[in-house]
Amino acid sequence: MSRPPRGPRPPARPYRALAVAALAAAGVLAVAGCSGSIAASSPASNGQSFVAGSPGTTVYATGPYAPAVSGPLVGGGRASLSSYRGHVVVLNFWGSWCTPCRAEAPSLAQLASQFKASGVRFLGVDIRDSAATAQAFMSNFRITYPSLNDPSDTIALDFRSTVPAAGIPTTLVIARNGRIAARVIGGVTYTGLKSVIQRVVAQPG
Repeated sequence: MSRPPRGPRPPARPYRALAVAALAAAGVLAVAGCSGSIAASSPASNGQSFVAGSPGTTVYATGPYAPAVSGPLVGGGRASLSSYRGHVVVLNFWGSWCTPCRAEAPSLAQLASQFKASGVRFLGVDIRDSAATAQAFMSNFRITYPSLNDPSDTIALDFRSTVPAAGIPTTLVIARNGRIAARVIGGVTYTGLKSVIQRVVAQPG
């Protein structure tokens, strides 16, 4: 007795392809930092958000001028970025809740100490933190340079029309003339950031 003809097989569900794509996406986010976007649709951002960027370093031949941001410091007092004009500035956006921020903190502390005599200034922007938690982070990692307190992303959003902080952590290197010379999305390494700082320091004022 012959068997009835079989109909066409239904297409296999692409579970494997979906799994591979999900793992790849997770890997990119892990490298990029703790968040793909900052201040996405929060009350402080007024519906404006940053576009997620690819992890890595970008060096600008003629970057835009950094905005003249200012605000309260973690631990008290106030500071403004414009007061650093004439110095190379390393501006690091971080949060104590951010795993890559903890990983890069020792390198930032070491480089800040190493380049102080060269006139390089480091300034942090602490995102979405309480003052107590941020102070504990800075004490634990021996961060001696100041950090602006930015719990509602107001300072970070001021960079959206220039070179935005496209995730946490993001580090900007600003030349003596106030132009943004480089951006690192994701955690910095000692060797990588040192190379960028040396390049910007070597530029004429």
